[in-house]
Amino acid sequence: MYFEKSGPRNTRATIDLALKIARERGIKHIVVASTSGKTAMLLANCRDLRIVCVTHVYGFSENGKNEMEENVRIDLQQQGIYVLSTTHVLSGVERGISTQSSGMYPAEIIANALRMLGQGTKVCVEVAIMALDAGLIPHGDAVIAIGGTGKGADTAIIMTPAHAQHVFKTKIHEILCKPY
Repeated sequence: MYFEKSGPRNTRATIDLALKIARERGIKHIVVASTSGKTAMLLANCRDLRIVCVTHVYGFSENGKNEMEENVRIDLQQQGIYVLSTTHVLSGVERGISTQSSGMYPAEIIANALRMLGQGTKVCVEVAIMALDAGLIPHGDAVIAIGGTGKGADTAIIMTPAHAQHVFKTKIHEILCKPY
């Protein structure tokens, strides 16, 4: 499915498609990028699936702070959704170096190459690797990853992530939806 434009207007359709495909194909794990928790909350009643919500890292917008309100984080966890806030695998420390030295480093090159398929595709790959590295999804299993361009969700892919140290073993099997 291709969306005419990117952005949150596609969130419901992206979530619905991801859930339909997960259930049809027996995929048991969904990783969703969600800064505020709104997108992740759309998956709250999916007790048959393991849902992992990956937020922005603490300090993304303000030192020492996370953009997700603590009460939202608690509510998601009470709904059975795992919430992960950790260093972004495709930026992290390299962004600090590139900002300081005005250069570009390997993780940023990977991120920019993935953005050629859309910002949401980059986000999907990144959050799935982060969830795998945190032990929240099993190694070697295909998962559905959901990401977006800015707010909301507009991209869903079926992929088998690899741990960060083996990033090039990550496999994108199918793009379910994305902005055109």
